[in-house]
Amino acid sequence: MEEIRKKLDKILLKALKPARYIGGEIGSVVKERDKVDVRFAFCFPDTYDVGMSHLGMKILYGLKNAVPNWWCERVFMPEHDFEKLMRDNGIPLYGLESLDPIKDFDFIGFTLQYELSFNNVLQMLDLAGVPVLSKDRKGLTPIVVGGGPCVCNPEPMADFFDIFILGEGEEVNLELLRLYEKMKSEGTDKESFLRAAAGIEGIYVPGFYDVEYNDDGTVSSIVPNVPEAPEKIRKRVITDLDGVYYPESFVVPFSEIVHDRSVVEVLRGCIRGCRFCQAGFIYRPFREKNIDTIKSETKCLCEQTGYEEVSLSSLSTSDHTRINDLLLSLSDYTDGEKINLSLPSLRLDSFNEELLERIQAVRKSGLTFAPEAGTQRLRDVINKNITEEEIMSTCRMAFEWGYTQVKLYFMLGLPEETDEDVRGIAELAEKILQLYYDTPKEKRGRSVQIAVSTATFVPKPFTPFEFEPQATPEEIMHKQEVLRSAVKSPKKIRLSMHFQNTSILEAVLARGDRRLCKVIFDAWKKGCYMDSWDEYFNFALWQEAFEENGIDMGFYADRRRSYDETAPWSHLDYLVSRDFLIRENKKAHRAITTRNCKEGCSGCGIGADMGGVYCGGKNASAQKR
Repeated sequence: MEEIRKKLDKILLKALKPARYIGGEIGSVVKERDKVDVRFAFCFPDTYDVGMSHLGMKILYGLKNAVPNWWCERVFMPEHDFEKLMRDNGIPLYGLESLDPIKDFDFIGFTLQYELSFNNVLQMLDLAGVPVLSKDRKGLTPIVVGGGPCVCNPEPMADFFDIFILGEGEEVNLELLRLYEKMKSEGTDKESFLRAAAGIEGIYVPGFYDVEYNDDGTVSSIVPNVPEAPEKIRKRVITDLDGVYYPESFVVPFSEIVHDRSVVEVLRGCIRGCRFCQAGFIYRPFREKNIDTIKSETKCLCEQTGYEEVSLSSLSTSDHTRINDLLLSLSDYTDGEKINLSLPSLRLDSFNEELLERIQAVRKSGLTFAPEAGTQRLRDVINKNITEEEIMSTCRMAFEWGYTQVKLYFMLGLPEETDEDVRGIAELAEKILQLYYDTPKEKRGRSVQIAVSTATFVPKPFTPFEFEPQATPEEIMHKQEVLRSAVKSPKKIRLSMHFQNTSILEAVLARGDRRLCKVIFDAWKKGCYMDSWDEYFNFALWQEAFEENGIDMGFYADRRRSYDETAPWSHLDYLVSRDFLIRENKKAHRAITTRNCKEGCSGCGIGADMGGVYCGGKNASAQKR
């Protein structure tokens, strides 16, 4: 530690935002090394500003450190300037709490939040002085483990990890580290530990599975090669959100981060079933916290951290069954303490004046909504289940309350999309603009701005659209031009469209198999990492890596997949049945919607024993036709 500290003293002031790299923040946990039996480096493969905003990291950091003889430390991807300083001065990647090199830790854990961060994992391991390929790490430690949403298909990263954790981590992390602590004290080797770990539900050891391929390049089979490995690995689910661990305090950064506030989780899962949305399926079932629990955690976090803003975190906060009672209860505390209450993830069809009143102190200037598609037909295809009337009613309400900015999110390249649907995006924005002018002058704000943002649709595993092809670059360019020409009021309707090449790579990595491990490795060797940052993304180098390995990106991105094809993730069980996804895909092509979970169970395959508020009801098979 002292050696690293001395070297840091010489280079910190040469770095942009040196506070990212020094640790010592309020709330960070420091322990005595000689009293620690298990050390865990929790790595977020992106910058400090992004990673410190991530709720999952805050939860698992506190969870592990609550065990007296375990020590979990935070590690982030350094920016290019500081990484160069580290390499030039012989500083390996280190934990922020101790400044010790993480190559000496028992575990190096990564949360995989988005596919374009994959190469950052390799870069961080290399910077740590740890072999990036799991086959080259012979000793018991460090064990490289991955979790997060991208682990629903971790196959493109299988060569680099020893263990993947499927699903929610609070219980399985404790079980894994307890097993390790016991076996480490017995002098075990890596192979023996991994075999034992494979017996824990939710633990996937990729080295214990063999993958075979058909002549056409599709996956033929995925079978375990040791008796301890199950044929299917089932994700972990927390059934009781009120009883599960939640931190009493967060690490409070010295510098500003992306989401610089307290965060309280109010529910997990989503009732909606939007067919493009991976989170809406892999985080099922829908569970929620009791109002008293939410209020207690809100009060505790605000008092411990000193934050004057608290955000209610979920996929759809307004779907809490007692949302109005929740807001009333929380406002008793937040209003009295002059704490801003932020409500992200609000649904258009659940918006009302009470919600507007609660959020206007934080976001008076603008509101953000996601219609996703410009016509009702296409919204039915994707099962968005909101109508134009609901969109207009919500915007009318916002304008009458003095809001002057509305941001609308859409996707291009959705299944069944036509040019008429694309023009519908502009037409909807024009209608909303006209709605502002129709609002009485004494109620509306002085000026209006409609921001229309489009992203390219990316088909993802464990969604009804996992079978769909992604639109080709030529198709997306055509759609963008159709939309651009359809906007009649460019001064008031600001249009921004997502860069296509990153979407192609995201689609390839999202639905890829193990043959992509070599491509990822080669692209990294060419200098590809920090790919989610436009200034660093180099698509040409990625193309070179694919060509040199004889792999066609289109095979993964823009190929329609048959219902009977073996998916690279078919040995992973995220509880939603494949039959349900196929039924939903067929309904999409007929523009038939499926009701949300609150209106009645649609038989997605998740049983009542998983703690879901609406799971396993009497209507579970009502929509299997």
